[in-house]
Amino acid sequence: MNLGNSLFHARKKCGFSQEDVAEKLGVSRQTISKWETDETVPDIRQSKKMAVLYKMSLDELIDFDIDVKEIQEIIDNTSEETEEKIDWTNAWGKKYPILVNYQNEVNVPNYARRLNVMLEELEQEYQYGEQDTMLVLKDILYQVWKERKGKNRK
Repeated sequence: MNLGNSLFHARKKCGFSQEDVAEKLGVSRQTISKWETDETVPDIRQSKKMAVLYKMSLDELIDFDIDVKEIQEIIDNTSEETEEKIDWTNAWGKKYPILVNYQNEVNVPNYARRLNVMLEELEQEYQYGEQDTMLVLKDILYQVWKERKGKNRK
């Protein structure tokens, strides 16, 4: 995403009009428009003022991605009760159909047994609780997947 888009989405997320922001920063509405269309860029002082106005760091403002920010807010505001009601396999299966179909092809008990051994090793060696152990193993698997994905691109 480019800077203009980031500025536009951050402003919209806060519910400000271009006029609102212009007034608070002491510039014209046209200046805000030019920043948001990448015709010009704000100086560092104005950028910092916008970051404060939008309640984010300057780095966040520059790299603002509305989807990532919204997802993070949803994660932060989801209770354990709500999480337990969600069928994650079906939810992600809409985007990744393999998640709802693989059980008919894969020897699940074989992989489950091997994964259970790894979970038990992590629990015993590091004294993690059940949930922490699962999250650590899941993150390790993700890191391995990213490494393999990176090697396949080269």
